[in-house]
Amino acid sequence: MTTKLKTAEQMERHFKGMANHYRIAILLLIDKESGITVEAITEHLKANFKTISQHTRYLMNAGLIKKQYQGRMVAHYLSPYGKHFVRFIKNFQRLGSKY
Repeated sequence: MTTKLKTAEQMERHFKGMANHYRIAILLLIDKESGITVEAITEHLKANFKTISQHTRYLMNAGLIKKQYQGRMVAHYLSPYGKHFVRFIKNFQRLGSKY
């Protein structure tokens, strides 16, 4: 069975989803603390609740995170694509500034 490759347009959605320093930080934080809430993300990043809420919505729409509603709380998890992007981000981070 051959794997069908994504088109450039399909990949653009995912790349745009992480194209912001807050969204990159949120992805790394969710990787570290799976199931984290927007309130906890806001505290960790010392940011505005509405800002972080908007960025998590953007990440979800990009297919990089999943939200699970638990009563009044909303837990955030990486999607399979999100896990690939976090791996990419971490590898890219390791390159440092030697280039």
